[in-house]
Order: sequence, then C-alpha cells, then structure tokens
Amino acid sequence: MNSYLTFKIGKESFAAGIENVLEIIGVPEFTTLPNAPDHVLGVINHRGKVLVTVDPRLKFGITSVLPKSNPCIIILENKTEENTHELGILVDMAESVIELNEKEILPPPSLGASLKEDIITGVIKRDNEFIMILNIENVFSKEFNLNK
Repeated sequence: MNSYLTFKIGKESFAAGIENVLEIIGVPEFTTLPNAPDHVLGVINHRGKVLVTVDPRLKFGITSVLPKSNPCIIILENKTEENTHELGILVDMAESVIELNEKEILPPPSLGASLKEDIITGVIKRDNEFIMILNIENVFSKEFNLNK
C-alpha cells in the first residue's frame, strides 16, 4: 500500500506521494524574485529556510474562475543522491491522505492529455473523478534547483 496526499488545483484533482510531502501550511506573504518565471510566486521564510513557492495553476496552464476555497501551501521534498530540496506549491485545497495498492492506479494518459506523460505517474479513479498522481521530481525539477 502507498499513501498519497490529494489536493485541488482549480477543478482538477491531483495527488503526491506522501513521502514527498513535508507539511501543509497557510498562505504567507511572498517575496518576489526578479526575473523569475510567471509560475514562481516568490520565496517564503519557512523555519529559517528560504523556500521557493510556485503556483502550479500557472505552470500547468489550468484556468479556472472558481474561487480558492481553502488555499494552502504544500511543502514538498525532493531527495537526490547529493541533496535534499524543498519547495512550496500553492493549492486551492488539500483534501485527504488516501491509501492505494498498485492495482488501483491506472497508467497515465498517452494521447490528448494537456499534461506531459513524464509529469504524471498514474491516475486514480475515485467516485466520478480522476486524480492525477504527480511525478514531483519531474514536475518541479527546475524549481527544486532554484533552492541551491
């Protein structure tokens, strides 16, 4: 069994492996980074660390007129052989932690998907919705490198 944190970005549902999730915090003020990509909101001070924070809605091209119901920042961690990097992502709502076995995870879509296959490791069908499992390392590789 694997554990995943589910969250909403616009109308879309996503999940991240719980091993990548450090914490969920409220939305603080950001310090803007000059010449940063549009999806980089800025940096925050998180427990004495400078943490890059991004808006995946802008990175993924998700447009929504839905108001943010309960916005929060999910602090993600990416471990490599050499380093550990942390990153904050702004989401509309953190939902729940779910437990899944591998049989419940469908392969990512291959054609017609607006998101590249290398950023989605699988899809979960729950009730009448699909939850896309993000490959945290691939999705935010550039942003994790900003933390160096």
